Amino acid sequence: MVIKNIVRLCLGIILGTLNSVNAQQKEDYQVANIAFYNLENLYDIFDDPLIFDDDRTPTGKDRWTEEVYQKKLNNMAFAISRIGQEHTGGPPDILGVCEVENLQVLEDLVKTPLLAPYGYDIIHYDSPDRRGIDVALLYRKKIFSPQNSTKHELVLYDPKVPDNRIYTRDQLVVSGNLGGEPIHLLVNHWPSRSGGEKLSSHKRENAARLNLKITDSLQRIDPYARIIIMGDFNDDPQNKSLRKVLGAKSKKDQVGLKDFYNPYAGMAKTGAGSLAYRDKWNLFDQILVSKSLIEKDPTKFTFFRAYIFNEPFLVTPSGQYKGYPFRSFGSTGFTDGYSDHFPVYILLVRKND
Repeated sequence: MVIKNIVRLCLGIILGTLNSVNAQQKEDYQVANIAFYNLENLYDIFDDPLIFDDDRTPTGKDRWTEEVYQKKLNNMAFAISRIGQEHTGGPPDILGVCEVENLQVLEDLVKTPLLAPYGYDIIHYDSPDRRGIDVALLYRKKIFSPQNSTKHELVLYDPKVPDNRIYTRDQLVVSGNLGGEPIHLLVNHWPSRSGGEKLSSHKRENAARLNLKITDSLQRIDPYARIIIMGDFNDDPQNKSLRKVLGAKSKKDQVGLKDFYNPYAGMAKTGAGSLAYRDKWNLFDQILVSKSLIEKDPTKFTFFRAYIFNEPFLVTPSGQYKGYPFRSFGSTGFTDGYSDHFPVYILLVRKND
């Protein structure tokens, strides 16, 4: 069944970015746009006594007023509306997000004038994270139909104080149909590098083990399960958590039946990044796909290419952080920017029936 909202592109146009194709060889393909975006502390303006959100209130350090909140929402909506637009003519069909305080901020986001016409729905669960930030999935209802969703708690303890629980974000799993095809999506925001990369690496390695446990359970039911893992991993593709624990491969011909391909590994080697810190670029935001999504089958959605969305409007134009992602908050307060991360996205393609 052809889903109207999945934009049809010519195969010649798609492949034209790689090599020229004779006009007589053009065939219609459908394209699905799957994205992930760290929204950089999208809080509401109300103080929640159960979490550390005091700064993001009208009387807090950041002077997080209703006016500023609405500007932030509209800025994020504009950025989201542009992700992958040059390829599909519209915003992402499926969008994983992180650093959102609650369901309300997401409902406010999808109701903005720029996003409301696209009919987004939301899957969100509250996490035990002390900052009160969660992961979530936004999806266009006419394109993706969720059938099941669940959250998986990442339980961590301080190795120096074994009884001290470290509260962090849950991992979200959503299963459903994309254009009539079954697909599973994992949305992540792994523990930060607070305290140093090496001292905190065990947290992200445990997060990778939880991802592996989830995907193993899906693949026991169906070894050919079509799985997409996305998130802000707070690690680069070459770090142990992704490369060794999760076993993500940098080359397609290395991917075994139950392995995952990481198209961002090659980008990282060229110096590309989704965020910058102290004049160093990192590629923490990534989207991985299972082997079943890289096998060539023109009748099914297949991975085509991965992108970092770093259009000029998302880049800091001047000053000390010129060239960095144009974040929404700095030392002087709200900057009228977007996020300290660039969004990432992949395209899946299949031949029209």
